[in-house]
Amino acid sequence: MTEELILANATLILPDETINGSVRVQGDSITEIDTGAAVPSGAIDCEGDYVSPGLVELHTDNLERHIQPRPKVDWPHAAAILAHDAELASTGITTVFDAMRVGSIPTGPRYNKYARGLSRELWQLREQDALKISHFLHLRAELCSETLVEELDEFGLEDRVGLVSLMDHTPGQRQFRDISKLESYLKGKLGLEGKEFQQHVADLKAMRDRNGEKHEVETVKAAKRFGAMLASHDDTTQEQVHVSAGHGIRLAEFPTTVEAARACHDHGIKVMMGAPNVIRGGSHSGNVAAKELAELGHLDILSSDYVPAALLLSAARLGEMWGNMARGLRTVTMSPAQVVGLEDRGELRAGARADVIRFRMREGAPALNGVWSRGRRVA
Repeated sequence: MTEELILANATLILPDETINGSVRVQGDSITEIDTGAAVPSGAIDCEGDYVSPGLVELHTDNLERHIQPRPKVDWPHAAAILAHDAELASTGITTVFDAMRVGSIPTGPRYNKYARGLSRELWQLREQDALKISHFLHLRAELCSETLVEELDEFGLEDRVGLVSLMDHTPGQRQFRDISKLESYLKGKLGLEGKEFQQHVADLKAMRDRNGEKHEVETVKAAKRFGAMLASHDDTTQEQVHVSAGHGIRLAEFPTTVEAARACHDHGIKVMMGAPNVIRGGSHSGNVAAKELAELGHLDILSSDYVPAALLLSAARLGEMWGNMARGLRTVTMSPAQVVGLEDRGELRAGARADVIRFRMREGAPALNGVWSRGRRVA
């Protein structure tokens, strides 16, 4: 008989409210939600701790950080994948869309192809039941590249591609409208500066002029072929959002201005911002602050981006700012799950997948006391 898990005397975070109650789990599903402070025999007494759905992460570069912990260091991929998986579990993330770049630059400061091989290694570990949490692919389609179409063609329906984002990092627009910010970034990452940086900028602009339009068209087609959600990235103007809406986009990653975020909502596009932006109080690139969008009602979803532990902390911070912890946690549970069509998770309800976390606020920070994925404790 499958062992039963009961988390009792907890503050349950539901989509629109928090209540005192219990969650009963059988196998990999939630079977019952009850109210009250009773602690049945055999249950875990949560002593008022928050119990929430597991977090859903749509955009994280964390796996890339594990496979290349330093420039020119290629870490063993199986070890990197397992470490990445365990790290996310330890932060309360139970579903992740692993971001992998497609579209390479074979000359100059090289951006080499890697997504096809890495995703195969990821799925091999999944088939062995070696992973703690649920993984999907997020293909970051670099429009300013040489090999995007060929790399997209290597993926198919069997690859669990759940999200494809249109990434345009051409200097002078979107995230890097201020080219001095790009120079500072690439100086730190690749050691580029002076004439070498200027040549790199010129090469990227020429590449965008040569390939960008074709790459955009083919990426939209590829997302439809995969059955994946298509997202925009770093929208800055109303005109860019209008183009996104024309592609059928329903998720905007990190719009850089209030103008773009407002236009997204006018078009029914959900706005996702970075958790580090919430915690730091602003964007590292000098773009709009996530808290400003939250105050204006233009923020729907959070992503940990480059700091996995930031996801739960930022959602709790928004909950405190809004005076509504349920609303804050919804940005990292139900809202991201729904936008990518995952109706089986993101909510504490009977019949939902048993992805559950338990935490308590300590000195303004959420301290995790348990993480369960498909009913199995993973952290």
